[in-house]
Amino acid sequence: MGAGIAQIAALGGYETFLYEIDEKQLDRGLEMIRNGMRRGAERGRWSEPEASEALERLRTDTLIELLRDCELVIEAAPEDLDLKRNLFGRLATVCGPAAVLATNTSSLSVTAIAAAVPEPGQVVGMHFFNPPALMQLVEVVAGDESGERALELATDVGRGMGRTPIRARDSVGFVANRCVRPFFLESLRMLAEGIAPHDEIDRIVRIGAGLRMGPFELMDLIGIDVNFAVARSFWEQSFGEPRWRPSPIHERMVAAGRLGRKTGRGFYTYEKGEPHRPRDPDIDGERPIFDQDELERLAGPNAPAVLTRLGATIANEACFTLGERVASEDDINTAMRLGYNWPIGSLEWGERLGWSRALGVLEELRELQGEAYRPAPVLREGAASGALPS
Repeated sequence: MGAGIAQIAALGGYETFLYEIDEKQLDRGLEMIRNGMRRGAERGRWSEPEASEALERLRTDTLIELLRDCELVIEAAPEDLDLKRNLFGRLATVCGPAAVLATNTSSLSVTAIAAAVPEPGQVVGMHFFNPPALMQLVEVVAGDESGERALELATDVGRGMGRTPIRARDSVGFVANRCVRPFFLESLRMLAEGIAPHDEIDRIVRIGAGLRMGPFELMDLIGIDVNFAVARSFWEQSFGEPRWRPSPIHERMVAAGRLGRKTGRGFYTYEKGEPHRPRDPDIDGERPIFDQDELERLAGPNAPAVLTRLGATIANEACFTLGERVASEDDINTAMRLGYNWPIGSLEWGERLGWSRALGVLEELRELQGEAYRPAPVLREGAASGALPS
């Protein structure tokens, strides 16, 4: 992540300083940047002169004093709170009170990291998506004490790097990773209930929602152990929010060593050089589809139940996110389009499904299965008025 962020910073015209305590890792990061620049030029993403000029803007060192005069420092250390706090304490000493210190954390609290520095108003989140050179989204996250000047600088620099910045309040999962939770958890619940097999759910999602991968394919790609760790983190940080309860299926697969592509076996088996499924037929038209007859025609008799239930829970989580003022309606939708390559955002799923219909699905599931399906107040308002509150 650090190498990728440095690459897009240099391409954006910024003097870029890459600090890494381990010289071998620093050399590896610099080689990754050079290779990324070369491949991007070969594919026409930028010209060879632009790549050469960007590389000339790079400076590297194993001494943190390299960063002394930086206006903005973006940290991309491993997801360990003590490690990040220690690093930010050193950065505050080296860079002084005017420098903006940004963390690329995806799971830790920006507010907790900022507690390590004398000027917590200078600390913000800048959560890039992997790989940074290809993914357009950056979440600019405000901790409890983040100052507006620091947030504006991070937003401007993100835009200067060629990314699309959205604003988020410090909360569990920020925006994109929070709003994608029901995509995985609800699919696992439907699998556990026998609504449809995992490969059928994936096919319904690809054909009916227009996504490149279904939830189980994506979990295999991410790593089932990684996805399970995220699920547990959400559950623990929320003190047991029912919507975020992890699935026992996750736990059993991790215990069995079925971690996805990296082990050759997860929900699917991966033979070397062989695709795990046939290619889907090309289908024209907008997605997702919530028309029952059309879904049945395209993806089979289970498709309406699967996609309607998934759509309702995805829209509901986005409504909780909106109601808790984590992000704006536009930024929530942008997060899912750019962070996960969805054709439309999660609130737009709710609009397409219909707020009254989404509420009915959730109320029925809540009666049968409990508080994991509690409708968000904002979704109730949308069902009552036909539109989300402005």
